Amino acid sequence: MSTSVIRAVSVSKQVATATSPLTILQDVSLEVESGEAVALVGVSGAGKSTLMTLLAGLDVPSEGEIHLLGMALAEMDEEARAALRSDAVGFVFQSFLLIPSLTALENVMLPAIIKGTAADECRARELLGKVGLSGRESHLPSQLSGGEQQRVALARAFMTHPQILFADEPTGNLDQHTAATIADLLFALNRDHGTTLVLVTHDPQLANRCDRTFTLEGGMVVDV
Repeated sequence: MSTSVIRAVSVSKQVATATSPLTILQDVSLEVESGEAVALVGVSGAGKSTLMTLLAGLDVPSEGEIHLLGMALAEMDEEARAALRSDAVGFVFQSFLLIPSLTALENVMLPAIIKGTAADECRARELLGKVGLSGRESHLPSQLSGGEQQRVALARAFMTHPQILFADEPTGNLDQHTAATIADLLFALNRDHGTTLVLVTHDPQLANRCDRTFTLEGGMVVDV
């Protein structure tokens, strides 16, 4: 019996332009097993982030099928896909995406509030402690460094016990030392929570820490 939590079959994505359709992804097939850490790598414009958004159900492919946690995304409307993401998926992005008017603690609790579950302040404080921000709970994002903001984003991503974490260039806006610290935290949290990780990165060292790597060139997977 397959334990895959993500399955893409012959997935392509085209977008309209002023002259002719532009193919971003072409005939991509892959599977990700439960608990795996996989990297999506390739040069800028190879289709990494587009593939991630499709796998996470943030967008729909032009052709092909994607199954997320056993659910056929094409058979779900946007509301159902959003509910699935809220219930089982976490995100970390390069640009942090914290709410400026909320404290670190409130930003971490936000996914639980959006999901409609009890905002577990104790869990949020515990997660902030795990990322080294005990005592900074009341600070606004503007009062935190870039590395500290990404730590808050990491804690927020794990707030609702996600089964899958999608991370899009999570260290891309950080200096080398801070990036290494954030990477260590990412893999430690992922291991501790048994989460499946899909990591978009251009950093070979980060990709090498994953169980498998999918390399994209010109919208196609050329190496697994």
